[in-house]
Amino acid sequence: MPGSPLDRATAQELTRDLTASAKNPVTVIAPFTGEPLHDLPQSTLADVEAATAAARVAQRAWWAAGFAHRKRVLLRAHDLLLERREQLLDAVQTETGKTRGQAFEEVFIAASSTRYAALSAKRVLSQKRRRAGIPVVMRTLVRYEPKGIVATITPWNYPLALAIMDISPALAAGNGIVQKADDQGALSILLARRAFVDAGVPADLWAVVCGPGAEIGNAVVDQGDYVCFTGSTNTGKVVAERASKRLVGVSLELGGKNPMIVLDDVNPAKAAGDAAYGCFSASGQLCVSMERVYVEKGVSDAFTAAFAARTSSLKLGTAFDYSTDVGSLATKAQFERVTAHIEDAVKKGATVLAGGKPRPEIGPYFIEPTVLTNVTSEMSCDRDETFGALVAVHVVDSADEAVALANDSEFGLNASVLSGSVRRGRRVAAQVEAGSVNVNEGYRASFSAVDAPMGGVKLSGLGRRNGPEGLLRFVESRTIANATGVLQLPRTGAEFKLLSGPMLLLLRILRLVHRR
Repeated sequence: MPGSPLDRATAQELTRDLTASAKNPVTVIAPFTGEPLHDLPQSTLADVEAATAAARVAQRAWWAAGFAHRKRVLLRAHDLLLERREQLLDAVQTETGKTRGQAFEEVFIAASSTRYAALSAKRVLSQKRRRAGIPVVMRTLVRYEPKGIVATITPWNYPLALAIMDISPALAAGNGIVQKADDQGALSILLARRAFVDAGVPADLWAVVCGPGAEIGNAVVDQGDYVCFTGSTNTGKVVAERASKRLVGVSLELGGKNPMIVLDDVNPAKAAGDAAYGCFSASGQLCVSMERVYVEKGVSDAFTAAFAARTSSLKLGTAFDYSTDVGSLATKAQFERVTAHIEDAVKKGATVLAGGKPRPEIGPYFIEPTVLTNVTSEMSCDRDETFGALVAVHVVDSADEAVALANDSEFGLNASVLSGSVRRGRRVAAQVEAGSVNVNEGYRASFSAVDAPMGGVKLSGLGRRNGPEGLLRFVESRTIANATGVLQLPRTGAEFKLLSGPMLLLLRILRLVHRR
């Protein structure tokens, strides 16, 4: 690719790590130029089956190696991600079209997730003693064992971060991985996998396959003992239904139409800067970015003017350094979707306050970040997820109205509240129906919190990644309880007659002392 540190030869060499034998590769396009980046081999159903079989063998040894071994390997993988960050940044930019800064976010989150999983797995997943039904007489233990093979389906928009946020905890919990990478993000994933393999993860333990979702994606789901999917709500429903037929668990991070509430006590200039990043990071191709802004009337004029000005000042470009603010849309399909939403809104009466124009002189899929007002319910961008750098600003009379409008959606993935008072912002945030709500940030406060659960409500998903919850999804819990022999439990009517009185007394004592 002209102008990219990641050339075609390097790209083709990376694909050797794919589990793929198809003779008809697909051509992957570089977003910055629209030119071919590389030819990506496509996997077959036989490849998926072979990868799963090999991963199952490797998984048993990986689990048997224990927490301490997995911790050492994953911490080494963390270090290699940082050592190889420049190549990872190049790959992420080349495949997704995002800026250097937004690619850096991916490396940061990938490393953070790996470190957290390595250091937390033993604490969260070690065998634990639980309160017995009859203290002293019984003893109860809970043991955690890995699911086995985790089927992971990763999208193109944040290929590195979203992959590692699932894979690191799955590995830390003792599982094997069969991952279906999107064609547009495969190189970033393969580079990360090399770091993990070089750190000591067995090559067979983490397999990467590519190919059509309807064929290869379904095959991966059908082979897994647990499924992680990140993508559209419609596809997520299909994945969930398919997995449910085998009673296999899933975690799904799906679509969003994320709201931002701007309260009337904000500093307009600061709020405008925070809003612009929260809306237009990765050119809006981020499941947790903002697409709806509800601003209180008292500050609406000042905020809207500052927001439009800030948006107009953002620098678009293809540089592989930190000199640009907004990159490209990733594909022709994304470009057409965003363009269609803008044209539909303008045709039906929306006003463009900033942006709205294609920038072909920069690259084929560049569109200026766009701020609209007067958006109404008959416009496509009002309720449908755009997944691009397009946001609608609505003026409201009160915070209560803003919350009601924010919650009036079938989605509930992420939200944001901007306020001059953190206490007020948190109070309003508690009323918003979303899996994550950020105060005085668009998404990074929650997205970077690897010790806290992340996921959606309503049609935005099931399950949670990150935190203890993100580790526990990858294990089966098993209760092992035994009688201590201190007292023989009743087995006959006569024995129940003798012991029922003392057992009732025990229940009353436990209640009195608040003993669980």
